[in-house]
Amino acid sequence: MEITERQKQILCQIIEEYAETASPVGSVTMAKLFGVSPATVRAEMAKLESLGLIAQPHTSAGRQPTSFGYNFYL
Repeated sequence: MEITERQKQILCQIIEEYAETASPVGSVTMAKLFGVSPATVRAEMAKLESLGLIAQPHTSAGRQPTSFGYNFYL
């Protein structure tokens, strides 16, 4: 599986934020951390979601890591 360095950083940050808050992480939160637009983060999150590394529990929620995402992180 090929993911970019930015996607790896976003995945790691999603996992760390989710571990701290136990709630899905939104693109606005990630955008502030990375200094990019929320749309850019959403595009990267969509790629991570298509790879099965993160999931969106419902339409208006942020993303949370999957068990596959946790394994990749480790």
